[in-house]
Formats: sequence, C-alpha cells, structure tokens
Amino acid sequence: MNFSIINKNDEAVLALVHYFITEENYTPIIVKGVKDEIWLENLEGPYRIIRINSNSIYNEEQYKIDTFRTKKIIEQIKKKTLSLKVNALNILINVNENVKNHEDAKNINSLILSDVNEIVNNKGILDVFPNIKSKLINKEGLDLIVNVTNDINAKTYKDNVTFSEIFRPKKSIITPILIFICIIIFLLMYILGNGSEDTLTLIMFGANVRSLVLKGEIWRLLTSVFLHIGIMHLLVNMYALYIIGKQLEGFLGKFKYLLVFLGSGIIGSLLSVVIHDTVSAGASGAIFGLLGSLLYFGYHYRVYLGTIIRTQIIPVIVLNLAIGFLLPGIDNFAHIGGLVGGYLITMALGVPGKAKKSEQINGFIVLTLLVVFLSYMLFRY
Repeated sequence: MNFSIINKNDEAVLALVHYFITEENYTPIIVKGVKDEIWLENLEGPYRIIRINSNSIYNEEQYKIDTFRTKKIIEQIKKKTLSLKVNALNILINVNENVKNHEDAKNINSLILSDVNEIVNNKGILDVFPNIKSKLINKEGLDLIVNVTNDINAKTYKDNVTFSEIFRPKKSIITPILIFICIIIFLLMYILGNGSEDTLTLIMFGANVRSLVLKGEIWRLLTSVFLHIGIMHLLVNMYALYIIGKQLEGFLGKFKYLLVFLGSGIIGSLLSVVIHDTVSAGASGAIFGLLGSLLYFGYHYRVYLGTIIRTQIIPVIVLNLAIGFLLPGIDNFAHIGGLVGGYLITMALGVPGKAKKSEQINGFIVLTLLVVFLSYMLFRY
C-alpha cells in the first residue's frame, strides 16, 4: 500500500527552505505570533527577507489581511535592525485558485505557488534565483524530510562554529599594550618634561600641531594619539579604551583591531589639523574609531546586536559628540574623523564571517579618497 506522509504544499515549503538556507545562505529568524510561516533573512541577498507562508488563504479578503500583517512584521524588522529599507519576497503556498495576485505592496514581491513544479517554472523566482531549477531538492515524502533535515543541520552547524569563534570570550592582548604605552608616555612627560599640561612638553613628545605637520613632522598625526593632557583626560580615555577595545579586539582579531585603532587615530588627527591650528593630543579620535568599527560590525550582526546598537552604541556616539560641541577644549573634529575612519577601515578590512569582496573594495576606495582629500586640504588648499 502506497501513501504519502506529507502533501504537496508541505513538500514545496521544505524544498524552498532547504534551497534558501543551503544554497542562498539565508538564516531562519524568529517572528513572534506567527504560525505555519517561515521567515528567512540574508543581509546580502537579492531579497533581504523571504517569507514562506503555508496558511490557507481562501478569498481576497484573507489575502489582503495577510499582506497587511506581512507589512507590519517587516516594519518591526526594519526598526529592530535599524534599516531604512527592507525588500522582501512573500511566497504563499496554500492559496485558493480563485485568489489572484494583487499589486505588490511597497518593497514586497508576492508570489502564489502550490508545488515544486510551479516553483522551478516561475519566472519571478527564476529571474532572481536562476539556479533554483537545478539546485532545488527533488525528493518526496520521507526521503525529502531526511535530506532536508541533514543538509540544514550541517549548514547550521557550520554557521554556529563561525558564530562561536567570533563571539566567544578571548584574551585581550593589544588593548592592555595600548593602555600601557599611554600610561608610560604620560609618566615620562613628568619625568623628562614639565608635565602633561605643559605645551612645550606636549610638543616635545609629539602633540598634533598643524604648523609642525606642514613642516614635515607627519609622524605627529600618530604620536599625538598616545599623549594625554591631564590625569582626568588619561583616565577617561583609558577606561573607554578598556571597555570598548577588549570587546572589539575579540570580534575583529588582533591585527585588524590594531589597524582600526591606529588608522582611525591618524585620520582623526588629520581632520583636526585641517580644521584648526592648536596643540591637540589624546586617544579620543582612535576610540571613536573603535566605536565606528563597532557600529559597522554590529550592523552586519544586527540580528544578534541590534538592541545593543540602538540602545548603547549610537546613544554613546551621539552624546559624546554633543558634549564635544558644547564644552570648550574638546577636539571634536578628531572624534568625527576617527569615527568615520574606523567605520571605513573596518569596511575595507571586512567583518569576520560576513566579508564581501565588493564591499571591501568600496570601503578601500572611499577610505583612500577621504585620506587624499584631507591631505590635499591640509597641504595644498
């Protein structure tokens, strides 16, 4: 006696989920309050969100209600992930034949399908996913369930290994070294000079001054990052570096983290001397660079860090920039330069597990243009 343990709609759902996860690198996301729906996300995919709905839709009114619900959930995803635009593919599997496709909602492309044959012959899917016809799993019943389960488990295991490697606690090495260097230099300014608040001592140890940079002392763009004016300046910056630095060092790895710190510190110093001619020093520009880097990293892992970006990272950046503009004596242009520099350097280096060659190239090009422009403004304008 022959019988089927799943119907053709279920087979279509399983085949689609298998294809999008194993071939197109989509990841399931949890959406509260939904039943018989599967939501998938890929930040770099042709569709950011793919929704596969196997709920029965019998008439036009139910179709409209389903579209409305989909729009509302996507709005929630946009808010949670700080996205201005989210394009989605809405695949409806169990729709009455009398219900026809309506005009798509904004940024939501809806398709009505019923079985695997319709999927592999649907022009709307083939245009975006041309390999689905050859890659869609072609099995039925128990064989389909076993193959889908095994393949998805293997893909999930691989993703979990990558995720665990990035987010597992790691021993911080570069951050303590950077803090140690800043403290040693601070003490040397008192031992070999007249203290950290003395202008001549600051200049002697490498503070950032436009007139001296223009004379060829370009190294000041870097050395000034390790100088601090007064004990409170040192303590505040070292505390911020310890909290932010050890976290980002674990995310990016030691080499990339060091490049972000040094590179964003130099870009912050460069913007500073372009704007004004004062004696400036401090690791604040580099620390803002770490915040910019963390912002870029968090954007790519916003499924996991979306709340932290929205409630912690962005408020800290905005608050500190506001304080910099309101209070005298703060080199806010170094902060802005460092922030932008850290973001672009991380973009050029690539985020572990999410690196995309085209994005890295764009980051490198924009970063180069920024440095060239600031250098031109400093030396030629």
